[in-house]
Amino acid sequence: MERGKLVVEKVGGRSTLTRCFSKYPFKFIVPNKAGSSQADAVWIYTITYGGGIVSGDSMACDVTVGDGATAVLTTQSSTKVYKSVGSNCSQQKMEASIGKDALLVVIPDPVTCFSTAKYSQIQNFKVVPESSLLLVDWITSGRHQRGEKWAFSHYKSTNHILLQGSETLFLDTTLLEHGRDGSISERLQDYQVIAMIVLLGPKLKLIQSQIQENVKELMSQQLRLPSISAGCSSESGGCFRLPKPSFLASCSTFGPKGTGVVIRVASMTTESVYNFLQDQLASLETLLGAAPYR
Repeated sequence: MERGKLVVEKVGGRSTLTRCFSKYPFKFIVPNKAGSSQADAVWIYTITYGGGIVSGDSMACDVTVGDGATAVLTTQSSTKVYKSVGSNCSQQKMEASIGKDALLVVIPDPVTCFSTAKYSQIQNFKVVPESSLLLVDWITSGRHQRGEKWAFSHYKSTNHILLQGSETLFLDTTLLEHGRDGSISERLQDYQVIAMIVLLGPKLKLIQSQIQENVKELMSQQLRLPSISAGCSSESGGCFRLPKPSFLASCSTFGPKGTGVVIRVASMTTESVYNFLQDQLASLETLLGAAPYR
């Protein structure tokens, strides 16, 4: 299987795509004006033929962001994974290398798996201490209009960040499949989206602090307990059950001296996650030339 290839390097003082290769079932689109010309960033869109990933499709890509360069890897819409045929599992793998003072921003739309779909992805990122990485990895419950709610058979996403090519800084795997503990829908209940946002490196230090404070404030509002008088009724002789939060988020740090931050989100609507990403990543517009998810 031939692998896709992307190389972004600093040429003449600007980030430049110096190599771009892809082959069915996916291709890359590099628009001339994805963002402001004042910003030094190359925007690259990944699209699939037929508008989605077909059962048994296998895709692989190598991404290199050279010293001092900035690259944004995104999509035009959600990544649709069609129904599986037999035991076929669609697969996607990315190997990325980020140089000194370089920034890689991976901000796709969510994965949407159709009923019975089987999908697995692995994303490996090799960094040095001066590298910066923003990664968004998220999935929706499926096609609501057709009554599908976590109706796919298998979903697995692994993200691995390695320092100097060997030391593990971050390793996370999300696995969703039906099992002895019940269906995916039973376990996730009313939540329709789960997401993970990873921020690492010096170029994202300021936004890391901002997001941590914002999530803390947001969750304090979402989970604030009502007063005793508001929560209990003398007429009924008891207290009513508190409503389930429609949006949940948490933050934690990783790496030496907490150089990285991971935010985990569960939400009852896709729109609220888009709004969250837009708000929290808006300050990157100056750096990238366009605000993510706008």
